[in-house]
Amino acid sequence: MNKIVRYLLIAFILFGVLFAAAYFIKSNSTASITYETQTALITSIEKKTVATGKVIPEDEVEVKPQVQGILESLFVEEGDFVSEGQLLAKIKVVADEGQLNGAKGRLANAKIVLKNAEIEYKRNKVLFDKEIISQQEFQSAELNYNRAKQDVNNAQSDYEIIKLGSAGGSASANTNVRATVSGTVLELPVKEGGQVIASNAFNAGTTIAIIADLKKMIFEGKVDEAEVGKMQIGMPLSVSLGAIQDKTFDAKLKFIAPKGNEEQGAVQFKIEGDVTLDDNFFVRAGYSANASLVLERKDSILALPEALLQFDKSTEQAYVEIEVGEQKFERKDIEIGISDGINVEIISGVTLEDKIKVWNKTEEKKIGEEETSENE
Repeated sequence: MNKIVRYLLIAFILFGVLFAAAYFIKSNSTASITYETQTALITSIEKKTVATGKVIPEDEVEVKPQVQGILESLFVEEGDFVSEGQLLAKIKVVADEGQLNGAKGRLANAKIVLKNAEIEYKRNKVLFDKEIISQQEFQSAELNYNRAKQDVNNAQSDYEIIKLGSAGGSASANTNVRATVSGTVLELPVKEGGQVIASNAFNAGTTIAIIADLKKMIFEGKVDEAEVGKMQIGMPLSVSLGAIQDKTFDAKLKFIAPKGNEEQGAVQFKIEGDVTLDDNFFVRAGYSANASLVLERKDSILALPEALLQFDKSTEQAYVEIEVGEQKFERKDIEIGISDGINVEIISGVTLEDKIKVWNKTEEKKIGEEETSENE
């Protein structure tokens, strides 16, 4: 029994010696962490925001017909450049049966009245020539006759307009759809054979063509409410298009919406800017675009790379660790200003001579590193 206890005791001592030796060797083989340092710098910082949107023509004109009917012919295609007054399409008038029948009836009644007024006029003319009736009676009959002739002309015109689309037997004035402005045809919503409705006081009418001047383009986008208050009319914009790589266009802010719209929980405000085009690039309507705006700029200021900043978890106070000895660092609270995402302005707390710890350098986790961090 004593031999068993003695063997167990010897085995336990040997195991403890081996464990201590292994721990000592591993601890001494761990390299100590050496932190690098950086200093502050004098630089310029721009605070920018990016508005997403698209490039569209400044003015788009919708050309509508003056008569209703069937689109008989189209003489242009999308992308064609047209001049003001150029023929775009021709409408074939399809008369409304009810309106046509009513106009025809009014014309017939007007002719009956005219025939009766003509007979009355001729009779009174004979009597007036024989001095049987007074001049006043004759003039009254003559007036009725002239009115009846005018009523027939009006009824005839109404009938032709309803039947042909224009008075006088020629429908070219109304059935020919012409461009009202010069520009590029962006869209032809109606194809040949489609039904069209005339533009009037009660109906906007069918759009035959949409025309715009592609030499006058604007950027239309949206910005967040947190940034719109820092914008001013006339601010320069730098517009980049998704379809044209490695090219930016200058623009000038000309409009900020007075009212915002809530989108996905955030209030967005529409902005517009006049874009200065480059003749070497053809910009199509509707290109997606991003506009960069400089909200604030400061020159020759003390700054630090943002990566050197640390923040207190409880107070959110910004601070850095300044070297006070060989690989010894001390926390220093600082006040920061504007940032461009790379560098941040230092208002107070750091000087150009201070050596600031690069605390977030990526390194392999080593034994003992936790203890070092706690001591710091």
